[in-house]
Amino acid sequence: MRRYGKHTDEDDIRTRPNRKGNRPRTNIRPKHEDAADGMVLTVDRGRLTCLVEDRIVIAMKARELGRKAAVVGDTVALVGDLSGKKDSLARIVRIADRSSVLRRTADDDDPYERVVVANADQLAIVTALADPEPRPRLIDRCLVAAYDGGLEPLLVLTKSDLASPDKLLELYGALDIPFVVTSREELEQGAAADQVRAHLDGKITAFVGHSGVGKTTLVNALVPEDRRRTTGHVNAVTGRGRHTTTSALALPLAGSDGGWVVDTPGVRSFGLAHIDPTRVIHAFPDLEAGTEGCPRACSHDEQDCALDQWVADGHADPARLYSLRRLLSTRERREGD
Repeated sequence: MRRYGKHTDEDDIRTRPNRKGNRPRTNIRPKHEDAADGMVLTVDRGRLTCLVEDRIVIAMKARELGRKAAVVGDTVALVGDLSGKKDSLARIVRIADRSSVLRRTADDDDPYERVVVANADQLAIVTALADPEPRPRLIDRCLVAAYDGGLEPLLVLTKSDLASPDKLLELYGALDIPFVVTSREELEQGAAADQVRAHLDGKITAFVGHSGVGKTTLVNALVPEDRRRTTGHVNAVTGRGRHTTTSALALPLAGSDGGWVVDTPGVRSFGLAHIDPTRVIHAFPDLEAGTEGCPRACSHDEQDCALDQWVADGHADPARLYSLRRLLSTRERREGD
């Protein structure tokens, strides 16, 4: 066997030729110090539409980011062609840390977590008071996701001409959540947008709601120059609406200084598989104070739970405790499968 000493002649060393004729790979990656900052507006099949200064730039994710994906609302660093011209393509090389994250799973049995929006300040939960009927359990789930992700909730109740909002507002009164109540006429004429806009100025607001509640109609009124798809109808048999938004999209709020509206696809379920069950109670501050008397590691659905007495003493609505326990029992069934 051939041996080499300390003073081996380099010309005597055999090297494997590079068949492709390109430069060998290296672990040293470029720093991209000249990269420009941008905001992701929407994502479509691997292409990301970003706002760089006042230009719309189409970009793709750099290979060096690996499996890390950018979502709507992300602040990213871009290099390459930033002109925004037709057929130009930039490259996203960095994704900044997120201040908040709205996440969901398809259901409570789905282990795959979906990040819907990043860096949003608040979550506007749009719910119709009738046609389709309100779904308090879905509202509760959205609230859990909002509190867990660092977003402030906002209730937007539509179609008040068909049903009174009093019962639903009473259910969430203890949470002190800001709310807006609108009718179909106000929604169609744009008056509803004026009421909602007062809560949106200077903030990034994600809108979520199941189909048929008027979410896209409201977004169209808030951002008239970027009207989304035509509104859908509610099925008379199932009581469900047709999806009119198929991808999340960030739009600048008309007449606002720095306000953004993020329209998200309509949801029929809001899974919480990604959320630790012990954190669910944080979405119910009207009940959380009552857990001080609970036994250690209380599941809040057992005989010695202090929340029963807390509710009996009038500190919270029994319906709120029912919502909490329904969420917790759903998570327990998932974990026990």
